[in-house]
Amino acid sequence: MKNPVGLGQLRKKEERSAWLFSMPALILLFVFLILPFILALGFSFTDQRLIPNLNLPTRFIGLRNYIRLAADSNFHIALRNNFLFVIIVVPLQTSLALCLAMLINRKIQFVNVYRTVFFSPVVTTMVVVAIVWSFLYHPDSGFINKMLNFLSFGKISGISWLNDTFWALPAIIILSIWQGVGFQMIIYLAGLQDIPLELYESSMMDGAGPWKNFVHITLPQLKNTTIFVAVSTTILAFKLFTQVWVLTKGGPQNATITSIVYLYKQGFKQLKVGYAASIAIVFFIIVLLISLIQRHFLKEERSVD
Repeated sequence: MKNPVGLGQLRKKEERSAWLFSMPALILLFVFLILPFILALGFSFTDQRLIPNLNLPTRFIGLRNYIRLAADSNFHIALRNNFLFVIIVVPLQTSLALCLAMLINRKIQFVNVYRTVFFSPVVTTMVVVAIVWSFLYHPDSGFINKMLNFLSFGKISGISWLNDTFWALPAIIILSIWQGVGFQMIIYLAGLQDIPLELYESSMMDGAGPWKNFVHITLPQLKNTTIFVAVSTTILAFKLFTQVWVLTKGGPQNATITSIVYLYKQGFKQLKVGYAASIAIVFFIIVLLISLIQRHFLKEERSVD
C-alpha cells in the first residue's frame, strides 16, 4: 500500500511546479489585460487627460462620463455603424465561409492550392490589405471602378467609394468580408471533416439528394460550429478599427466611424482619457454580453446532446 503522506507531498510539489511554470503567463495576463481594465474602470470615473496639467489636476466626477456618453450623438452613430456592420457581415461572411468550406472539402485537383488562396488574406496584415484596397477603390484609376465601367458598358463609372457617405461603409464591409472569410472557412472545414460519412451513406441509400443531405445532415451537425463562428465574427466586428482608420479615419461625415475609432479619437486625439475609458467599459460590456449569449447557446446544445 502506498504511503498517503508521500502522495500528498508529491501532489503539493506538482501544484507548486504548475504555479511556477504558469507564473510568467499569469504575470503577462495581469499586466496587459487585468491591470489595464482596472485602470480604465477607474479613469472612467475621472476627467483624466492624456497629458497631465498641474493647473488642471485629475478630479473624480462620478458617472458624468457615462451620462455624457448616453447623450453623445457621435457615439450613437458609432454604435449604429457597429451594429449595421455586424448585421450585414456576420450572415454574409458565415454563409460564404460555409460555401467555400464545402467546396474545398471535396476531393478535387489542386484542393490545397485553393485552401491556401482562400486563407492567405487572413494571414496578411490588415494595414497592408487596407492600403492595397485603397488603390482598388480609387475613383479614377481603381480596378473596381474600371471593372464596373467595363461590365456596365460605361453606365457605371467614377464611384467615389471612400469619399461618399453612402458607399464608404459598404466598401469597408466588402473588404472585411474578403479578408476574414478564410478564418471561418477553416473552422467550417474542420466541422465538415468531423461529420461521420456513415450518415451520408445511409441517407443516399434512402434516396436522399444533395439538398436534403445539406439540410438534414450538414447543417444540424454544424450547429455548434455555426454558433461559434457567428459569435466570434460578431466580437471581431465590434472591434472594427484598422481598415476604417487606414481608409477613411471614420469619415466622411462619420459615415464609417465605429466605437473603437471614436475611443481612439477621444483618447489620443482629444486627449480625454477618462471619457475614452468610459467608451472602453461600454465596449467591454457589449463583448461580455455576446460571450454570455454564446455560453448560453452552447450549454443548451450540450444538454440536448
